[in-house]
Amino acid sequence: MAKTIVQTQDAPAPVGPYNQAIAATGTLLFVAGQIPLNPKTGEMVGTGDIEAQTQQVMANLQAILAKAGAGFSDVVKTTVFLANLNDFASMNQVYAQSFDEATAPARATVEVSRLPKGALVEIECIAVV
Repeated sequence: MAKTIVQTQDAPAPVGPYNQAIAATGTLLFVAGQIPLNPKTGEMVGTGDIEAQTQQVMANLQAILAKAGAGFSDVVKTTVFLANLNDFASMNQVYAQSFDEATAPARATVEVSRLPKGALVEIECIAVV
């Protein structure tokens, strides 16, 4: 299996032993979970604001996808991690702006006890490139 590391300065640098994304066999792109970090400052955005945090997460995902030559239309699966499932509707409203409902990717959404740096949301995705 061929594997290519995908990295861009337009999304936050990894804060642990992982990459922003991996393109496998030239077909699948596995994008690491993104939290609402500003890629230029490394600081969390939208403290306590699920909509602002989701907007930053989606911007980070879009930057990584673009670096790999893909876009949201190429995403086939997402996983959304929420610190509070009560934030689902607000997160979903922002998330939905990135996908055409008819061709939206498969998705799982789970509530977790904590996310890195106290984030309210983290999203990862798989795309076909």
